Amino acid sequence: MKRIFLTILLLQALTALTAQQPSSSTINEQIARVEASLSGGLVVDGKPFTLAERMKHYNVAGVSIAVIDNYQVVWAKGYGYADKKEKRKVTTNTLFEPGSISKSLNAVGVLRLAQEGKLDLYQDINQYLINWKFPYDTVSHGKKITTAQLLSHSAGLGVHGFPGYHRDSALPSVMDMLDGRAPSNTGAVRSVAEPGKEFRYSGGGTLITQQMLTDLTQQRYEQYMEEQVFRPLGMTNSSYQQPPAGSQLKQLATGYKRNGDEVRGKYFVYPEKAAAGLWTTPTDLCKYMMEIQQAYQGKSSKVLNQEMVKLHVTPYKNDVALGTFIQNRNGALYFDHTASNEGFTGVFIAGLTNGKGAVVFMNADDGSLMFELINSIALVYNWEGFPKPEQISTVPVHDTITAKYIGDYITDGIFSRVTKEIDGLYYWIEGINSKMHFTSATDFRNIEFGSAKTFVFDSIGMVTGFERRANGRLVAPAQRVNSIDTLNPKPGQWGVYGRHLLETKNYHKAMVFLSKGVAMEPGDSSLVKDLAHTYLFKGDFSRAMELYRQYVQSGSTALTDQLKKDFDYFRNKGFDAAVIKKARTELSH
Repeated sequence: MKRIFLTILLLQALTALTAQQPSSSTINEQIARVEASLSGGLVVDGKPFTLAERMKHYNVAGVSIAVIDNYQVVWAKGYGYADKKEKRKVTTNTLFEPGSISKSLNAVGVLRLAQEGKLDLYQDINQYLINWKFPYDTVSHGKKITTAQLLSHSAGLGVHGFPGYHRDSALPSVMDMLDGRAPSNTGAVRSVAEPGKEFRYSGGGTLITQQMLTDLTQQRYEQYMEEQVFRPLGMTNSSYQQPPAGSQLKQLATGYKRNGDEVRGKYFVYPEKAAAGLWTTPTDLCKYMMEIQQAYQGKSSKVLNQEMVKLHVTPYKNDVALGTFIQNRNGALYFDHTASNEGFTGVFIAGLTNGKGAVVFMNADDGSLMFELINSIALVYNWEGFPKPEQISTVPVHDTITAKYIGDYITDGIFSRVTKEIDGLYYWIEGINSKMHFTSATDFRNIEFGSAKTFVFDSIGMVTGFERRANGRLVAPAQRVNSIDTLNPKPGQWGVYGRHLLETKNYHKAMVFLSKGVAMEPGDSSLVKDLAHTYLFKGDFSRAMELYRQYVQSGSTALTDQLKKDFDYFRNKGFDAAVIKKARTELSH
């Protein structure tokens, strides 16, 4: 009788479990919809993009995705290549290096110490630092920094992020990095504002928590995180070991730059483990996200109890919690973090109470695609607070009209440009070249930008600029550039725009903007360098040599190295290799 009763209970449990699990056909249909519904928030003529189209558009080598629905991972999938040369494809076990997402897991490790009574989140951090002490100065106005402030980027510290190290470079110790001492490639972590006064993102502050954790536990950082965080969460495919273990090499994705070039050495090493050193997979990261969702509601406590989890996902300063960022989407709350290491980008986002979430990792420097993917997932799985993409219809506009729009513009101190390409007009600003979709003869939209734009004319029909509307409200308009003499761009814009003109081989105009920049910003040596490049490729070799020598006259090794990198870049981009070689030879004498 007892056996029959147990059998009935088992059948009931299996029936309930089966009812909660989507069928494979349903999952496959959902995956297909996600892959075919990318839009960037705007669907043109009823045709959203496919994932394959956007990977090609953004030059993304590989993508790895995991999706949570009803507090469980419903699917995970890899796309493209983990390593293009090796023809090694992305799988769900491919390890990525998702940069600042490291900070979220690090916060869990630190909060566990607080839960165990080993540190007080609101006391002076120097109480818990043994082998290194934070050197307070007058900038802090006598106020002490707390661990809660470090985790919420409100400690008023500098060192925003870390560039990483080549695999063959000498690696600094944590204390080297904290004090900005060689071989560290970043400055000392010091106060730049009064603690607690404002949000100021600081990877340097997270690095302090790494030192604090090792001082308090007397363990290697990666060992503590493995034993106290990853293992209880079941994250068997995650590690903070830097550089990664040799046994993992065939699992590692190779990083790629925006132009598709492989990162030197395939990936960079980040001894700033707490801030940027995590290697993991989307599926593994989902285990952390699902545990936070359950613990937030008091239904689990594998690592942190409900009280500590609420600190982890409740805003402490603005929309920043202790290790995560919080989005309030019309009452629907989500916790998230984005990431960017050399050749890698990533994002995770999860609802606090709706059982939904997703992780997207890419081995690419341009992270635009991952946000389009999140929007597609939100659409397919009906995430609260995520608006459906806007639908627009385009109209043909005759070349005689669009020809009037081609030219240079300045918007709120930032240079932009309208150019004609094979498939229509494109709008370039801040490194993004976006196709213009005309909804009337004067109105256009861009997939990459939210604002609606309308060209404006003077009394004789000449284009003077364009208006911009965001959410129906007028924002800073764009003014057409007819003369550079009266312009007042933001600092650095002469160089940014001049470099863009140089790289697109618009040499005459590049010379005008860079020359103006040299006059207006004489302290920016990169303007001299790029002006020299412009003369070189325009055919004035002697003037180029004068400017190159002016650029390197300080004898700085960094300037010489940058010049070499530029020559390599232009050669790889198909610029005149013979004249580059001639310039290199001349400069070596």
